[in-house]
Amino acid sequence: MIYLKLFWEFLKIGAFTFGGGYAMLPLIQRTVLKNNWITEKQLVDFIAVSESTPGPLAVNMSTYVGVRTAGIGGALAATFGVVLPSFLIILLLSGCYKKFQNSKIVRGAMTGLQPAVVALIAAALLSVIGSVFDIKNLFSGDNLLSVAVVLIAGFLCYKKKHPIMIIGASALMGMFAGAVL
Repeated sequence: MIYLKLFWEFLKIGAFTFGGGYAMLPLIQRTVLKNNWITEKQLVDFIAVSESTPGPLAVNMSTYVGVRTAGIGGALAATFGVVLPSFLIILLLSGCYKKFQNSKIVRGAMTGLQPAVVALIAAALLSVIGSVFDIKNLFSGDNLLSVAVVLIAGFLCYKKKHPIMIIGASALMGMFAGAVL
């Protein structure tokens, strides 16, 4: 039964979210917390691990939640659920795209989806920030390290450094702080 529930919940996430993994984060968050599959802290950790491993964020997240909830079978059910809608939609639309690619309606729909995707990503970002930081004590203790990591990572992103360099630098700062603090 848990396999079917994992499949169904992640199928809905995959079917009703446009814009990739970051746009799926609010739905993933709401679903996994509502079903008590993982805690909010585990969710933040899973996001960090998903970003650090190869593959799409939503696929990694569904796999981690599935394996945490119901082992290998759960991982397969959740991952298949989140991937199936995209696979089917791409399969169906690829044949039609050439015919409709210059349609004003299709271009309008794509243009209209862009702001919604940005809003979903922003909502996920704000939610994760609220989970990671104690806003009232932003510049003290562990939060100070987190703020420093965010600032340095932001600077490295601005300078267009390779993502592996950013992840490595963040991990080194965390290990140093863990040894010192």
